[in-house]
Amino acid sequence: MKQIGYAKASPNLDAIFSALADPTRRAILVRLAEGEASVGEIAAPFSMSQPAISKHLKVLERAGLIVRGVDEQRRPAKLQADAMGVAVEWLAEFEQFWDGSFDQLDSVLMQMKKSERGETGNE
Repeated sequence: MKQIGYAKASPNLDAIFSALADPTRRAILVRLAEGEASVGEIAAPFSMSQPAISKHLKVLERAGLIVRGVDEQRRPAKLQADAMGVAVEWLAEFEQFWDGSFDQLDSVLMQMKKSERGETGNE
């Protein structure tokens, strides 16, 4: 049996998935996909303090999902999408499983449709 996800797993994979597990952090990443932003700009749509947002940014930064620069008095955050590629590559290893599952589902649905047509035609 082929071991999936062990050989090529990045040491940072756990941190990436942990960071992505939180809906606030995912929302921050969506915001940063529009362009870099300061903590204040990121915090604006949330009902939480800037220090709380800063903690989320630190988690994202440790996972390699964002980088933070220094621009005079502010530390703008910027999306670092390459790290998400590691998670996507790991998930892609399951594509064969998903394809097989979808093929099985298609087969079941086709059988159900044939069965329905057969029952309707006999009435």
